Amino acid sequence: MRKMRWMVIFLCFLAIAINYIDRANLAVAAPFIEKELGIGPAQMGVIMSGFFWTYAFMQIPFGWFADRVGARIALPIAVGWWSIFTAATAAVSSVAGMFGCRLLLGIGEAGAYPSCAKLVSQWFKPQERAIATSIFDSGSRVGSALSIPIVALIISHLGWKAAFIITGLLGVAWIVGWFAIYRSPAHGDMTGEHDAAPAPRTANKVSLGSLFRHRTLWGMMLGFFCLNFVIYFFITWFPSYLVQARGFSLSSLGTLGMIPALMAIPSGWLGGWVSDALYRRGWSLTAARKTCMVGGMLMSSIITLSAFTSNTYLMLAFFGIAYGSLAFAAASIWSLPSDVAPTPDYVASIGGIQNFASNLAGIVITTFTGVMLAMTKGSFTIPLVVAGGFCFLGAFSYLVLVGRVEPLPVDPAGDR
Repeated sequence: MRKMRWMVIFLCFLAIAINYIDRANLAVAAPFIEKELGIGPAQMGVIMSGFFWTYAFMQIPFGWFADRVGARIALPIAVGWWSIFTAATAAVSSVAGMFGCRLLLGIGEAGAYPSCAKLVSQWFKPQERAIATSIFDSGSRVGSALSIPIVALIISHLGWKAAFIITGLLGVAWIVGWFAIYRSPAHGDMTGEHDAAPAPRTANKVSLGSLFRHRTLWGMMLGFFCLNFVIYFFITWFPSYLVQARGFSLSSLGTLGMIPALMAIPSGWLGGWVSDALYRRGWSLTAARKTCMVGGMLMSSIITLSAFTSNTYLMLAFFGIAYGSLAFAAASIWSLPSDVAPTPDYVASIGGIQNFASNLAGIVITTFTGVMLAMTKGSFTIPLVVAGGFCFLGAFSYLVLVGRVEPLPVDPAGDR
């Protein structure tokens, strides 16, 4: 079972990678869809935002569902749902149809992160959770990086519709592998150690609503909103930025365009390793997690400088450092649901709550950027400056609003 837990994390990594390929394929195909449908950036921004509406608002229900039925069932249900509507996107040829498919896609993809956070809490001890989290979370960078060359290659040979069908089939293969490999842990295996006692449970009932009485949860929500405001620029408008503002060809988009996401992959692993290592060396869990979260958010503000250089490689370096810093912070951010849950039965729910807030940023950044492009005749300067400002706000939230990193008190009147 000790070996099984790393296989579980690898399967979670693959699920998140597929998740991001299926959500990012629209960003790569956007210039071609705009041309075929005869629409502009403002309309494309609305289409892109459709995913985030349902993705955000289904986080809390899906987190509750994962806590009730278990991640073993919740995760493959999520993968199957989003795979169907990824492929279905190829069958529509209107703005309304495209928007509808993105709404339905978001419903399924909402179950990925809460389910994976639940699995980490079941299989890993606190001093190992950040590195385990960084591994599955790096699937988002791998998926974002791979989506550019894979989707660009498919589009260049078969057209944009084939890209959605082929990427949708990846989830089907994953589901087959999941049920063939996964085995639920016994009580002695819950943390990967047979001598570890099961996590304590409280006799008092904790209502989902009572969690919102804690300042820490609101700090987690605001901080993650700020982080995702920046990350979702990479997943939605970054390919269009390279093509429209920097003159990248489809081939250079599939090579140089991968650099920021590739830089972010080892940065996320490093963030998980550092967070856990500091805790093992005697730092408090609060100091270990906050050092990584605050430091990563502050460094990511360098994204603003990319708007003020004409050098292509310097621009890519700024984007790479920013994306890597966000990934560095994210490993600790996704460890927080396990760290602060009042009981093990609320890990996925808290993960869903913080991810709900964070994905409201997806709605804002996609629509805001599209409107700014329309108003400024294609300039990305304002969106990139605003993104840098949100990096500072996120650092403040994790430093000041988030209290001690420890299980939230059961008493709903308490606040940390």
